Amino acid sequence: MTAPMFYAEPDALARAVVGGTVTVSGSEGRHAVRVRRITPGQPVLIADGSGLFVVGYADTCEQDELVVCVEAVQRSESRGPHLVLVQALAKGGRDEQAIEAATELGIDTVVPWAAQHCVVQWRGERAERGHRKWENVVTAAAKQSRRAVVPAVEPLMTTPQLLADLGGARFVLLHEEAPTSIRDLDVDDLGSDDRLVLIVGPEGGVSEVEHAALVAAGADAVRLGPSVLRSSTAGPAALAVLAARLRW
Repeated sequence: MTAPMFYAEPDALARAVVGGTVTVSGSEGRHAVRVRRITPGQPVLIADGSGLFVVGYADTCEQDELVVCVEAVQRSESRGPHLVLVQALAKGGRDEQAIEAATELGIDTVVPWAAQHCVVQWRGERAERGHRKWENVVTAAAKQSRRAVVPAVEPLMTTPQLLADLGGARFVLLHEEAPTSIRDLDVDDLGSDDRLVLIVGPEGGVSEVEHAALVAAGADAVRLGPSVLRSSTAGPAALAVLAARLRW
């Protein structure tokens, strides 16, 4: 089984060297020692969330602190284009389910989208709480899937903000009535410096106005198959298809 991963402060790993030690403290150290019950000698991975990580084993495990002996210092390499999931807010926690699975599957950035047909609305303090919750979901999913890079969660965007902020990116709009299948989407020319943006609408679907605006901006509208998927599964399903196409 792959060694468990924990996150340390960036400056802790910046000084990491083979034969030295790295200390994980605070809530993360407490989770490692008290919840995961890491014991001395157990293999672990320690990452900083931006790609740098160390391979080692637990040296001391006391109270809220985990000290790890460093056996290797590595950096996670990019696997291809920068993948962005634009996920419309959804009720019943389906948006959180979507970003959790997408994180496990390799998404790089998550954008909460206030689409016209969204039932859920983020305003004021609720927007702050919602954004923090999405960050926590993404961080936990990245840790569980042993990702050295934690995807960024961008601020909530409307459709005009989305088009203005992601200009120059390759847009892919998931739509059940699109004439083109995602299997026919050409991604062979995408390099590591390119951005591929998957757009998933709310339960009520993408409005005609939004659809027209996105297509006019160059978005490719594609369908996933004969079934209409929930907002919680559409993004991860598309990401799984694209991962195979990109030969991860």
